[in-house]
Amino acid sequence: MVTAVGDTEMLIAALRREGGITVRTNFDILDTIWTDRPAIPDNKVTIHPMIYAGETAQSKLTRIRQALRQVHADGMLVSALDDVAWTLNLRGTDVRCNPVFVAYLLIDSQHATLYCNQEKLSVDVTAYLEEQGVTTAEYAEVGKGLKDYFEYNILLDPKETSYTLAKLSGAKEIVRQTSPIPAMKAVKNQTEIDGFRNAMIKDGIAIVKFLHWLRPAVEAGGQTEMSIDRKLTALRAEQPLFRDISFDTIAGYGPHGAIVHYEATPDTDVPLQPRGFLLLDSGAQYQDGTTDITRTIALGELTEEERRVYTLVLKGHIQLELCKFPQGASGTQLDALARQAMWREGMNYMHGTGHGVGSYLNVHEGPHQIRMEYVPAPLVAGMTVTDEPGLYLPDRFGVRIENTLLITPYQETEFGKFLQFESLTLCPIDTAPIIRDEMLQEEIDWLNAYHQKVYAALASHLDEDEKEWLREHTKAI
Repeated sequence: MVTAVGDTEMLIAALRREGGITVRTNFDILDTIWTDRPAIPDNKVTIHPMIYAGETAQSKLTRIRQALRQVHADGMLVSALDDVAWTLNLRGTDVRCNPVFVAYLLIDSQHATLYCNQEKLSVDVTAYLEEQGVTTAEYAEVGKGLKDYFEYNILLDPKETSYTLAKLSGAKEIVRQTSPIPAMKAVKNQTEIDGFRNAMIKDGIAIVKFLHWLRPAVEAGGQTEMSIDRKLTALRAEQPLFRDISFDTIAGYGPHGAIVHYEATPDTDVPLQPRGFLLLDSGAQYQDGTTDITRTIALGELTEEERRVYTLVLKGHIQLELCKFPQGASGTQLDALARQAMWREGMNYMHGTGHGVGSYLNVHEGPHQIRMEYVPAPLVAGMTVTDEPGLYLPDRFGVRIENTLLITPYQETEFGKFLQFESLTLCPIDTAPIIRDEMLQEEIDWLNAYHQKVYAALASHLDEDEKEWLREHTKAI
């Protein structure tokens, strides 16, 4: 039920070609072996108000239908949970850290039906959906909805539609195309952009309060990877419109920082010492925006190797921030900018440099990415994307520096429209580890200007001690 039709068909073909093996798809093996399978959550769905959404569900449905007509499709099944939530301006709490809910949305040329367990929908939500031209049915009835689908054809994204549901479609023709929704969702409207800016101020306040507290707390002793995670989450929770963290925090001290997706557990949790690096990758869900930030923090004395690696990563981060590029370029074409300084030293990292970020939605969002592997999705003004190069030395330490960026217009010339990046994240970047002589002047200028921006945005929200700390940590280098 959950394996995409494209993946299933490739598996069937590969097994048949390599060993003459037949794959049975007419039963659900999990029904047999997963005897204690939990029920679908019955958490209530909520309306995402226009003051944060900026566009009605009715308008989004109209735009989706226009996009479907461009590929000669009469309708589509929306399977991705964040696409359902974005389209209908609804949010939920069914998936940890992601404000989505379990549902399908079936769109035809005139109507739309939300397949969602009815106990999740309040009277107000049901009435709201009716106003937007959306009817509702039980989640389990989506198969029947597909069988009864009356239009001639239907778009089923082979990467998002399950094999089981694709086989149930009653349409005479299936249009196998990429869903138009991710590309729409990726371009934020002005209300969403304003929400991001507001969310970043709140997040910046919380993180500055945390950083002001951190080193004295580490020097006093008793702090661990898990305890500082709890402290940061508590400070974020004090901010207006905080709803949740946006992913499980990565707080990796020393060698743990070299594990890209490390998550501390009671078995791995280690005390922090006043030396070396803490890599802290974290984010929050505010109702007006989603945040994602990484800072690598010097907790005390550093080695020359730690300083050198930190400087290389910072240079990569800044070079991407400085980039100006033609509209329509893909993230793959920009990725080398974040790696060029470290490549000269024979160093590299094996993860993507950037991903889209949802507007009070999933912290990882496509279709655009910045990475070495070819991703053709064009970069467009209004998209959010992270900038997070890193270097990881196994059993020693790791460094990553990440801001969330907004793509904005730069200039238009006889060669076309050009775009640039604007940092949305507001938080000091640790300057203590920098080897200044290895920085280009344009990199120093960018860092100093960024720190001026951070101080101007956050200082008025802090007490005098915190403000003085921020002044010291944003002063020009």
